[in-house]
Amino acid sequence: MIGAVAAGVLAVSTTLVGATAPVSAANTLSMRGADVSSLQRSLDLGARYYDAGGVARDPLDILKSVGVNYVRLRVWNNPVSGYNNKSRVLAQAATARAKGLKVLIDFHYSDTWADPGKQYKPAAWAGHSLSQLRTDVYGFTYDVCSSLSRQGTPPDSVQIGNEINVGMLWNEGRVVNNDFAPLAGLLKQGYNATKACGSGIPVMIHTANADSNANARWFYDGIRAQGVQWDMTALSYYCVWHGTLSNLYNNIVDLRGRYGKPMVIVETAYPFTRSNADSEPNAIGDAACDGISATWSGQAQEFDWVQNTARNAGAIGVFYWEPTWYAVRGNGWDPANINGTGNQWDNMAVFDWSGRVNPGVRWTS
Repeated sequence: MIGAVAAGVLAVSTTLVGATAPVSAANTLSMRGADVSSLQRSLDLGARYYDAGGVARDPLDILKSVGVNYVRLRVWNNPVSGYNNKSRVLAQAATARAKGLKVLIDFHYSDTWADPGKQYKPAAWAGHSLSQLRTDVYGFTYDVCSSLSRQGTPPDSVQIGNEINVGMLWNEGRVVNNDFAPLAGLLKQGYNATKACGSGIPVMIHTANADSNANARWFYDGIRAQGVQWDMTALSYYCVWHGTLSNLYNNIVDLRGRYGKPMVIVETAYPFTRSNADSEPNAIGDAACDGISATWSGQAQEFDWVQNTARNAGAIGVFYWEPTWYAVRGNGWDPANINGTGNQWDNMAVFDWSGRVNPGVRWTS
């Protein structure tokens, strides 16, 4: 099953148990993305990037040459590091658009990482009530989006919240006892602000629920019942945490049919080695999936299988998370101690520890 789906053969009917309606497979992945949020810091520290032939080139040019047409940029409110804030994102967006790449803006609504296990409010919003937070979300979203538009690089898509499996801006925006109303009010403000900035900008709602169709239905049913609007359904998929490719396939098919919205995998990655380049433990170390080794060829194969699975299930996009974040000293994991922490992703980038790209990795339509 897994091998057949991964190899690009549609081995399973698109009318699956649990799906609400038959869904025809998409022919292409129109969003072939790379989250390069850490890239500017690496470049500022002197990182060099080399193509498969060993020639030093701009990393965005290298990525574009192997199929990337979209970049994803996270925006934090006021990170201590001074990176991934509004001004940095404006500069990165301008660079990307100048190279003909589209831009997805990923709002975390935090000064640091937001994911299923933590959704910390920005320090400036720490004492705010739910009502104030709704105003905050609208204002910050509109400010970043309109600033991008004023410089001539309006976002091509916007993501309201990052991996918000049980809400965002905790505790006010956390889903407790199946009460989605507080979160829904925040999401509506993010959606409305984006549409006020540009009515045609698609809005994604992103969870890391690729592993559980029941959890995904619970979440998206919950926000839909509260009147939340969104344009694309976005998932993270890391096989070590989110299960088999066949499970991913079934979940994409079901969610696409259930909500009638395009599906995008906005985060995925796979290790090219089990070794560690620095003192910071790797986020994903010894684990492997689908019988694939943590090698150059293994990384390329797993990414190819994820793309094929998503495509066959009808998704329209796949983004690799932080392919350029290789082992560059000073570009640490913790934005509050960016110089003093290591990189937990050094074995997951598609550039090795000397900056040379994996010659087998391709983004394919």
